Amino acid sequence: MPGRLLVLSNGHGEDLIALRVIQALKQRRPDIEVAVLSMVGEGAAYQGAEAQGLLRRVGPRRQLPSGGFSNQSLRGLLADLWAGVLGLTLRQWCFVRRWGKSGDPVLAVGDLLPLLLAWAGGGPYGFIGTPKSDYTWASGPGSAGLAAIYHRLKGSEWDPWEWALMRGARCRMAAMRDRLTARGLRRHGVAGIAPGNPMMDGLDQGGLPLALRDWRRLLLLGGSRMPEATGNLKRLLEALAQVHCDGPLLVLAPTGSRPAPHEWELLLQGLGYEPIEPPEVLAELGAAAVWACGPRLLLIGPGCFSRWASWAELGLASAGTATEQLVGLGIPALSLPGPGPQFKRGFAERQSRLLGGSVRVCRSQAALAQRAEVLLSQPDLARQLGAIGIQRMGPAGGSAALARALEERLLGGEEGATG
Repeated sequence: MPGRLLVLSNGHGEDLIALRVIQALKQRRPDIEVAVLSMVGEGAAYQGAEAQGLLRRVGPRRQLPSGGFSNQSLRGLLADLWAGVLGLTLRQWCFVRRWGKSGDPVLAVGDLLPLLLAWAGGGPYGFIGTPKSDYTWASGPGSAGLAAIYHRLKGSEWDPWEWALMRGARCRMAAMRDRLTARGLRRHGVAGIAPGNPMMDGLDQGGLPLALRDWRRLLLLGGSRMPEATGNLKRLLEALAQVHCDGPLLVLAPTGSRPAPHEWELLLQGLGYEPIEPPEVLAELGAAAVWACGPRLLLIGPGCFSRWASWAELGLASAGTATEQLVGLGIPALSLPGPGPQFKRGFAERQSRLLGGSVRVCRSQAALAQRAEVLLSQPDLARQLGAIGIQRMGPAGGSAALARALEERLLGGEEGATG
């Protein structure tokens, strides 16, 4: 049985998904050596696991200007080209080729590029297809336009060249994010499976703290890519200033390493917020800082998303992975697209279709504020939308199910999983 596995991931969300699967796999196979190549950025999501000895980061990597979203705009593509993305990809290609000569397997997490590199390695490979779902063209809200016609003619959001790579004799596993997408691939000879969605693992779904029961609670998600994140947060906070509700309003703002505390300070001071000592009833929630503006309190909590997310009644979001996780907990969200490079209108509308309208795209700050007031005043409507999010994202446990399939189909050397 193979003693080594190389994992390729091409984005922040893909890094997080790959990490969950690796953690579950190490529980089943503590002896296996796992190497990860983060194709976009430095792979910061893996740092903690690397320090624990669960994996090691390998190969060439670099932070790109678009944050991996060069397909969202010509400007992002040109910036990445100027930063040397072609040379970086070539070096990553060569690294995977060298790995493949050993005969050890490769797991690709993401879309076409990591799948192509896994195939190019020359050895056995598996694939976890994260970004594409047939829900984005098979259901609303809104219309996918010409893209929907194209995908409907194919019967799958995945393209023929991707089918070919997933049907290859060396491809032992092709796992999709939902059963609808896996079923579409099976019509094209790909033995697609959908054992579970790792994005819902690791989230605390405990009860609401007593200290918060008298507050109306919103979760603020601006994304993690700078400087886009601060622009997203500024627009969302300006919209929030127009929201009126019954009772005091608590805004939970979980973050990653960015925006940093000083970046929050510049943003919030410009919007009229002032730092305060937290009220005694809120002091134990894990916030790094508390700011006030009129009747609103804003709690900033680095690393607090998994703990805080289930406490919210509603999300205000301009983010990718975290928004999907939030609605997967049954909490509806409102999004406000910006200039990008990630969270542009096309991205937001595709996300809304993927999640069945449990996240709604708002065309202006005023529209977001008005819709927020509706959802805060109509809990039955909020629960109805939240139920759609739960259905689209699926239950927790996906990481363990994927690790089991990975062990049986790729690491166990069984043939015929996808070809």
